[in-house]
Amino acid sequence: MSAAPYFWVVIPAAGVGSRMRADRPKQYLQLAGRSILEHTLDCFIGHPGLRGLVVSLAGDDPYWPSLRCASDPRIQRADGGVERADSVLGGLRTLNELGADTDDWVLVHDAARPNLMRSDLDKLLAELATDPVGGLLAVPVRDTLKRAGSDGRVRETIDRSVIWQAYTPQMFRFGALQNALAGALAAEVAITDEASAIEWAGQSPRLIEGRADNLKITRPEDLQWLEQRWKS
Repeated sequence: MSAAPYFWVVIPAAGVGSRMRADRPKQYLQLAGRSILEHTLDCFIGHPGLRGLVVSLAGDDPYWPSLRCASDPRIQRADGGVERADSVLGGLRTLNELGADTDDWVLVHDAARPNLMRSDLDKLLAELATDPVGGLLAVPVRDTLKRAGSDGRVRETIDRSVIWQAYTPQMFRFGALQNALAGALAAEVAITDEASAIEWAGQSPRLIEGRADNLKITRPEDLQWLEQRWKS
């Protein structure tokens, strides 16, 4: 493995997380006495390779100022947008103001993915240190997959050996990521993650196998599962 590079981080956190059926965006729900977002930020703060971290927030976000980390000088706030790609681009613009160079690495991580292990982060950094494209943490699919028809019946069984679940962080060069996201948005292409923008730009991100418990909290049962795991 090559030596781990220096890197910047963008956390898009302008979403509302409607599937959680909560009274606030899911990143502000409590987990082990602190907000999910605070735990997520802790995955990166203090890492020796971190050059800067930006959180992209909704302009009318009333919850962020109440967090202790809001006054942390190592964390900068950026304006988020309606879509994830808009929020990431807002974060990249702030990184540019902070001095990020075109060839610097940028890691984008989900605000509601607080269980990222340092070992996975270091593995991603080390294995992609000299990669010409970049890549993402991912997990091979374990269960049998079925393609359904409009009638709700199975149409075919999909070969799971070539299917991976995309996780975060996703790690790409600053300039390449900015150009890919801006280009895809201008072309009105549906962008679900940063890797899909890089793919649209004609590149093939590398998959780095990570831990399956790097869970993104999407539904109430996800939060319950993680609470129980952290208690045990």
